[in-house]
Amino acid sequence: MNSFSIDKVNELIGVDESYQAPDALMKILWDKSKREKLFMKFLNISHNVSDDWFRDYFQDVQSDRGKKKQDFTPLSVSKLMVRLADNGSTYFEPAAGTGGILINRWNSDRMKTTPFDYLPSKYFYQVEELGDSAIPFLIFNILIRGMNATVVYGDSLSRGVKQVFFCQNENDDFLGFSSLNVMPHSEQVKKYFKVNEWVRSPLNHIESKKIPSRLSKLIMEEDK
Repeated sequence: MNSFSIDKVNELIGVDESYQAPDALMKILWDKSKREKLFMKFLNISHNVSDDWFRDYFQDVQSDRGKKKQDFTPLSVSKLMVRLADNGSTYFEPAAGTGGILINRWNSDRMKTTPFDYLPSKYFYQVEELGDSAIPFLIFNILIRGMNATVVYGDSLSRGVKQVFFCQNENDDFLGFSSLNVMPHSEQVKKYFKVNEWVRSPLNHIESKKIPSRLSKLIMEEDK
């Protein structure tokens, strides 16, 4: 039984109507203290982080099946896909939705070792999503699980991108949450993520104190 009904999710986020949830959740995510308090409220209800708590909620009240053809991959299919492609330390997924398949891959990665041997820094996830309503839930799922990941918020086909988010488990702690950062709209970032056009003004939000070497030049690079 899913512990996170529509009413419960809305209550936790602090909204009366489901249409208000994406914007309200994103505002919480920008505030480290508020989002980690919210994380603890969710974890107090369920410690099962191997599943996407928002799958039923999002499919019922947030997905745009008509215009954007948004639908969810069944859990059984997600697990099969992960088993078929479960190799390497990096992972890429377009049209990630709220992160159901990503969570299955992350869970598979962490189950390969004991909790005391598992290091989040050994794995890196790159996902893309176009849906405005899905992005806050996708980022929530990444941060609460302490993943190291980049989230391209834009169209995977046209490469029109609104933002690129970088989530980092700074302390490499398997029980820790990730920080939330916005990468600059620089030429270096544009080239690295194959962005054809920035379609939203850049945000300035950096929380991480130390950046992995493979991304440090991109994140800290100023527009020339």
